[in-house]
This record gives sequence, C-alpha cells and structure tokens, in this order.
Amino acid sequence: MTGLLLLTLRELRAKKIVLGLFVVATLVWVLLASALQLDVVDGSLAGARLFGQEAEFGGVVDPETGEVVGEPEVPFGAETVLEGLVFAAEAFVAGAAYWVGILLALFATGGLIASLLERGQVDLLLSKPLSRAQVLGGRLLGVGAMMLALLVYLLGAVWLVMTLKTGVWNPRFLLAIGVVFAMFAVVYGVVALVSVWTESAALGFIATLALLFTSLVLAIPNLALQVKAPWRQLIQGLHAVVPQFPGVGVRIVPQLATGQPVATWVPLLTSLAFGLALYAAAFALFRRKDF
Repeated sequence: MTGLLLLTLRELRAKKIVLGLFVVATLVWVLLASALQLDVVDGSLAGARLFGQEAEFGGVVDPETGEVVGEPEVPFGAETVLEGLVFAAEAFVAGAAYWVGILLALFATGGLIASLLERGQVDLLLSKPLSRAQVLGGRLLGVGAMMLALLVYLLGAVWLVMTLKTGVWNPRFLLAIGVVFAMFAVVYGVVALVSVWTESAALGFIATLALLFTSLVLAIPNLALQVKAPWRQLIQGLHAVVPQFPGVGVRIVPQLATGQPVATWVPLLTSLAFGLALYAAAFALFRRKDF
C-alpha cells in the first residue's frame, strides 16, 4: 500500500498538480503577510491597515471632534484589540481555506480514482500481491497525504506569519486544519464512490457539486417551514443525513480558529458518518467489480 501511496504522489507531481496547489498556497500567505500592516506601540495596537484600508474597531464618536473615543469593540472575545484583529484575520483565512482549498484540491485530484480504473493500469495493479482494498486505499491515502500537506503548509504559514508580526500566540488556530481535512475527506468520498461505480471522473465532479449545492440549500434558515407540509419531512430527513458543509464552515471552523468554545459538534459528526458510509460503499463496490 505504501508503494501505491508513493505512486499517487509521483503522479500528482508529474502532472504539476502539487506544484500548482503549493504555488497558490504560497501566494495566499505572502499576500496576507504583505497586506497586513500593524503599528504596535508598547504592546498596544495604535493602528492597523489591511490591503491598504484602515481597520475599524468601533467605539463612540465625539460629535465635536469627530474622533473615536471610549473602549473599542473587540471581536471574538479577545482580550485586546490587537488580539481581536489577529483572530479576525485568522478566522477569515480558515474560512477561505475551507471552501477554496477543498474545491481546488477536489478539482486537482478528482480524476485520480477514475484513472486508477483505466484498463491496463488497474489490471497491472491487481496482478500484484495486493488486495483490492489495498489498491483503492493506497490511492486514497496518497490523495489525503497531499491534501494534509497542503493544509499544514498554508494554514501553518499563515499562523506563523501572524504570530511573528503581532506577537499574538493562538495555537488553537491550527486545530482548524483537522476539520478542513475531515470535510475534504467527506467530499472526496462522493468522488470515490461515483468514480468506482461509473469509472467516470466527470460524473464524480457532478455528483460532488450537486451534494455541495444541496447542502447549501438545506442550510437556508427555516427551510422546512417554507415548503408545503408533505415535503417538510423530506427536507428534515435530508438535513439530518446530508453533510452540513455550511454549518461546519460558518460555525465550527471560525470558532476553532479563534479559540472560542465550539457550540456543537453535531454538523461535523453527522458529516463524518455520511463520509464513512460512502467509503464503505466504494470499497465494497470495488471488491465486487469485474475487471
């Protein structure tokens, strides 16, 4: 299985996929590092500019002088304005990595399962002393290793840049890596199942995008109350089964990134259960497939 993992990584490198993803990740954290300009005096934030715009922190405006007086608003329960700014920037990056990173990695690696099933390649692999579960598992592990390395590089670099520039230590931000990786694994479960079933990378993409779109629709507040009674149970059932990508991205990821207590882990746990069911079905179908 280790050999198949390394073979997948070499295939990604040969197609310049790994290079492209890491170049994009590098541009993101370099851009953030150059765009964030802080004016710190004696450990306190005297001014901040992000992409050339002055950061606003609220407060009370004096009607005579027009100056902001009083205590500024500090977001995310931070103790200082500087810490609040760091938390806000890290929450934004974690949220962007959740959606953009998953989609980029999906488009970059979505065809690997279908290419594994091509006549000639799959026949050669199955002729080796490996079980079918090891063949498919090695391919999936290679994809997972690439995605995990990308997330560690991107979010780890952002965290290091923010820490060095501000002196604010927020190691809980790194916990977001695990959640983003877990949700990517759920998404890729759709690709794996559909690709094994149809041997088509295009259908894998379509099914995955359809699932993401369905999840976004189901996340509309009070959706079940806005439809006719016969459809309410269907909506509620789908909401309980379909992975809650918006719920995880909007609530859990920013809360982890900013050190806030997570209100509920249910969206993540139900999504992981759905993903495990997809992988179980993909492995079962792969074992019975006639090559």
